[in-house]
Formats: sequence, C-alpha cells, structure tokens
Amino acid sequence: MMSSISKVTVLGTGVLGSQIAFQTAYSGIEVSVYDIDDAVIAKARQRFDALVETYEKEVPGAQGRADAALGRLRFFTDLGAAVADADLVVEAIPEVLELKQDAYARLGNLAPERTIFATNSSTLLPSAMKDATGRPDRFLALHFANQIWKFNTAEVMGTADTSAAVFDAVVAFASAIGMVPIPVRKEKAGYVLNSLLVPLLNAAAELAAGGYADPHDVDKVWRIATGAPLGPFQIYDIIGLTTPYNILSHGDAQMRQLAGWLKEHYLDKGKLGVASGEGFYVYGPAA
Repeated sequence: MMSSISKVTVLGTGVLGSQIAFQTAYSGIEVSVYDIDDAVIAKARQRFDALVETYEKEVPGAQGRADAALGRLRFFTDLGAAVADADLVVEAIPEVLELKQDAYARLGNLAPERTIFATNSSTLLPSAMKDATGRPDRFLALHFANQIWKFNTAEVMGTADTSAAVFDAVVAFASAIGMVPIPVRKEKAGYVLNSLLVPLLNAAAELAAGGYADPHDVDKVWRIATGAPLGPFQIYDIIGLTTPYNILSHGDAQMRQLAGWLKEHYLDKGKLGVASGEGFYVYGPAA
C-alpha cells in the first residue's frame, strides 16, 4: 500500500466533480480530469476559470494560489490515458447505478493494480458497485458536499471488503486537500450528511409540489423557525436540481411524482440551480 496519494484522476466534470478536481489541484496535487468529449471538457474549463474567481473572493490566501491550481490540471477524453498513472480515481458521474457499474468495469481493466477507486455517490451504497471494480479491497466511498471550499466535509465509507490501509489512505488524502474527514463505520445509504438532508429536501418538495406552500415561503419558515442560514430550496439550488432529480426518478411512486414535478417546472425550463443562473431562485449569469 502506498504511503501517500500524489496523482489523482477525477471522473466527471459536473458541478461537484469540477470542485473536487480543483480543490485537489489547489492543494498541490496533480489531477487528471476525464469526461466524455471535447465539448464537455470545454465547459469544464469554464467551470475551473470560474472557480479561480470564486476562491479568490471567498477563500483567504487564495490570491495567486487559485490561479496556479489550473497548471496542475490535465484534461482527457481517453479514459485509459486519464487513469494510466493514478494513485486514486474519484468517480463523480451521474447518480445512476448502471452507469457507475459500467464505468467501474472499464476502470478495472484500465487502471494500474495499485489504484484506489472512490465513488462520490450521494445515496448509492458502495457495495452495489464493488464487484464491478474488480478490486473490492481497494474501493470505497468518498463523499463531498457541494461548495467544498466552504462546506469541507469528506465522508469516507468502505464496504466489508475495503482494506483498512486503503480506508486510512483515503482519510489521509481527504485531510491533505483541506477536508475534514468523517469516517462512516458501517455502510449507510446517504452516509451521515444525506441521511439528514435528503428527507428534509423531499419533505420540502412535497409541500411545494402539493401546493401547500410556495418554495420561498417554505424556506422562510425553515430559516426563521430554526435559525438555519439556508432553506431547503436554497440548498436544492446549490446542489443543482439534476442530482435530486436522478435520485427521485429511481425511487418509489411518490418520489417519481416529485421527480416529474422537478422536471416539468424546473429542469425542462433550464432552471438547474445556481450553476445555470436560475433554479428556485434567480441568480446572476450562469456559473
């Protein structure tokens, strides 16, 4: 087992995948960034440029350092080349089990034997993917919260097959990139954060979709009555509505109804959250 993780590949350049890659590069580690084609990579480059501006505004000491992080990012549309020398691959692709299983089957044949695989899945259990990896002892979950430069938890959760040394190496990696590692001792869908957050978001969606209260009023009640800085629909916008939609659309009948409501009233209108400039709230230009 390696004593440190010095070369990282991030699979997927969506909102959170881009953040994971940038935070890792910002922390001084070389990062290979993979996505499916040049058009998607071009959008990722725009996200990274925007993250430089965000870090310089919001992270103390980021002047110059954030811009330097761009030099540690390499971009790939060839999966084999992207993982050829990786110590760790962090997968941050859409929350669809079959899609993740297929990705791990490919990764298992392409990455070096030593490479650790980590899923950033929000709700899926790593045990549902471990066999597809071909290396269940070197596979686990590493879950980040959105806006990781501010909300810097990293939940580490293995399966019954995960090597203790691998678990410890990933905890150390999380700490090295400025996260607060949260070891999750047994498999739990949703880890700690989403076990608490997802029921709140679903309850809020039920209130709005059912016509009981406007999303802004739901948020107002939550903020005033609990002292929380954000309401659930503000949190939806930060997460981005695509991930909750993917989760809901694979749930029970009630959850699928909520997915349909999100799709009809928001996704189909291009209202994806903060990243698109509008979700339940209107923001500035698309991030």
